[in-house]
Amino acid sequence: MDMVNVKINGIAVSVPAGSTILEAAHAAGVEIPTLCFLKDINEIGACRICVVEATGARGLVTACVYPVSEGMEVQTNTAKVQVARRMTLELILSTHEKKCLSCVRSTDCELQKLCRDYGVEDSGRFDGFRPEYKKDASAAHLVRDNNKCVLCRRCVGACNNQLVSVIGANDRGIDTHIACPFEKDLVDVPCVSCGQCITACPTGALTEVDDTEKVWAAIADPDKYVVFQTAPAVRAGLGESFGMPIGTNVEGKMAAAIRRLGVDKVFDTDVGADVTIVEEATEFVQRLQNGGTLPMITSCSPGWIKFLEYYYPEQIPHLSTCKSPHEMLGAIIKTYYAKKNDLDPKNIVVVSVMPCTAKKFEITRDDENASGYPDVDISLTTRELARMIDRAGIKFTELPDEEFDNPIGKASGAAHIFGATGGVMEAALRTANDWLTGKENDPDSFPEVRGIDGIKEATYNIAGTEVKVCVVSGVKNADYVLSKIKDGTAPWHFVEVMCCPGGCVNGGGQPIQPASVRNWIDLRSERAKALYGEDSSMTFRKSHESEFVKTLYDEYYTEGYGGKTAHHDLHTSYVARKKFN
Repeated sequence: MDMVNVKINGIAVSVPAGSTILEAAHAAGVEIPTLCFLKDINEIGACRICVVEATGARGLVTACVYPVSEGMEVQTNTAKVQVARRMTLELILSTHEKKCLSCVRSTDCELQKLCRDYGVEDSGRFDGFRPEYKKDASAAHLVRDNNKCVLCRRCVGACNNQLVSVIGANDRGIDTHIACPFEKDLVDVPCVSCGQCITACPTGALTEVDDTEKVWAAIADPDKYVVFQTAPAVRAGLGESFGMPIGTNVEGKMAAAIRRLGVDKVFDTDVGADVTIVEEATEFVQRLQNGGTLPMITSCSPGWIKFLEYYYPEQIPHLSTCKSPHEMLGAIIKTYYAKKNDLDPKNIVVVSVMPCTAKKFEITRDDENASGYPDVDISLTTRELARMIDRAGIKFTELPDEEFDNPIGKASGAAHIFGATGGVMEAALRTANDWLTGKENDPDSFPEVRGIDGIKEATYNIAGTEVKVCVVSGVKNADYVLSKIKDGTAPWHFVEVMCCPGGCVNGGGQPIQPASVRNWIDLRSERAKALYGEDSSMTFRKSHESEFVKTLYDEYYTEGYGGKTAHHDLHTSYVARKKFN
């Protein structure tokens, strides 16, 4: 590899040829501020916050896109640079709605931090016409407030990276704003609700729909029995909201914090994941042995399901009919658990805490109501839970570790890895392999499906049958796989798809990390480590070994896996969707 020698603020550093000044500065331990730049998503040099002085360049250059050359010397904090950055910030503020006290991103806003760092206030120097925009709150998962938009286009880059591309820059000059084609509301375009645009946004212009007031009202209602459940990826991300290192598993503190909110029970969605696996593995084995539609594709990711319904509706028969884990657990709570505890399901409020904004849409779908009432009533993001904990005055980091409530308490190790790309596939293969071979096999027999690669393929010989599998994360990669299935060239029997790149650990509802972190640390890998670490420490690492699963099917789903009652409660259906309304 060819290397280039440069100096950043007098610090000598050698970097690969083709590196940008920003990358060279990072290698030298120097942080250059950015606003529009987001590695691999938005690299357009538009905002000019990252300008620096460099030898051989005419005037200031943008560090995020300007390449280094041999012998280049860069100064990142000269008077000229600081004046330019301050002016840029003042110009941004001149059209920015400055309601910072009530903004959900206050203290977690990249623009706010830059203004604080550079001592920039609303000077009035550039006062003039300020466009005013109506909020778009049409979608179930997201609110767009262009009055807080800085036109960085990071959200556009994230949407394009997901291949959905339902937002972009409309109009020109002072009237430029981010919106859907033809100024349609978000609910009227084929948005898949993944929320990747929210985690990319540096300000409060994009936020999830806040459902916390509904939860507070349910907790305060003496007639309501409030049950929380939390997805596996939440425990790997929630700690970041309280200053803990990325990838810290906070399962015990999370259960303790939720209990202190005043809820009736705290359950683990991972238990629902175990049930998902025994139902999904049953479905796969039946399709494999009886000539069913193959490849079978997993159905845990609602953003992915929505994408397929919009863009590949003819491939709906390939989808597993299994509900996602939180919907399954919601159904179990309002049927089995309700009967066991003499509770009326109409009075049970199931709140699921998810790393995902698409779950807010999913709970509104038809055929997600096993008891006659919605399986899940309210879906919160990891961020919303963090805000509830803050509002309640709970000192999260000082809490003791507590366990989830029984009888829906302990999940298997296989369920914990659901939050990482490849986790659902590995969990399903652990169970299917044991069933097809008639013996207990090593749970670590499928390492090829692990890792953050967007597409992973493997072939396993299971009981004399060559089983070809594919694991996909990110909608762009899913589109490629679906095109292979559509044209008949797909060799696979079983496909896992996660809408968000890297899986649920990188979901649109996870804690937002600034670009200064995201550009240099792989959040997907760090958060996934927490889940695989939990799996490896478990006594039972296969879903069919779960004591709760055994009890559930012995006592309630007595026809067995995939039986009539289980199918009624735990399986769902899909619809072809119009791309534009």
